[in-house]
Amino acid sequence: MAAAPAPHSSTHLVLIPSYNPGSRGLETVRAACAHWDPVWVVVDGSTDGSAEALEVLARTEPRLRVLVRSRNGGKGAALLDGMRAAQRAGFTHVLAMDADGQHPAECIEPFMAASAAAPHAMILGAPSFDASAPRIRLRGRRIANWWTHVVTLGVGVRDTLFGFRVYPIGPLVEIMLRTRWMRRFDFDAEAAVRLSWRGIAVINLPAPCRYFSTAEGGVSHFNYWRDNVLLTSMYARLFLGFVARLPLLIARRYLV
Repeated sequence: MAAAPAPHSSTHLVLIPSYNPGSRGLETVRAACAHWDPVWVVVDGSTDGSAEALEVLARTEPRLRVLVRSRNGGKGAALLDGMRAAQRAGFTHVLAMDADGQHPAECIEPFMAASAAAPHAMILGAPSFDASAPRIRLRGRRIANWWTHVVTLGVGVRDTLFGFRVYPIGPLVEIMLRTRWMRRFDFDAEAAVRLSWRGIAVINLPAPCRYFSTAEGGVSHFNYWRDNVLLTSMYARLFLGFVARLPLLIARRYLV
């Protein structure tokens, strides 16, 4: 029996930023295409030949579009380029997922359905981790989640760093064009915080997360020193912004 065609949408697309994703990159894209149409990949200055491989795949996969950045700018920069192109093409929402296979393609359809039912909300993945998750990364997530809870007055963001999410394009692009930040690993956390400050509702949906070992083709570009410094400075900035917005946030949270 032939597989059912992937659902097609003229408003919602899957957007995958990709930088040297290793052997799992093509698998991730194929899996996304099996569950949704369309799928766009933004190749962020990759040097591992993955851009060429994806372009070859796109010649036979009508659901796939590949955008190539000449230089690496970071996850947020790649997503911003993709969202601006999607906005010009008439799309209103993107489901962001990573190219390394950690995010579950089988969750694309229920997340898109949740977004269609609540188009003004952001649909955030609430990950469940198995034994593959490094303990040091889990400890770091708990710290980040605590800070996000503080600076959003507890709007309900269950995981601030999990990148499997559906965003409304318009408000997120507007926010990003007003700042030089949100271009690298600070994107996921800052996007959730700043959208919540804009009054965008939060809907959390469960999703499994798998960390692949090097032997399994897993690739990580997270640098513990560089990126933890980036996240620490980000929360310092966000806390200052939180203090300035506190009266408005209290009014919106408790008085309206």
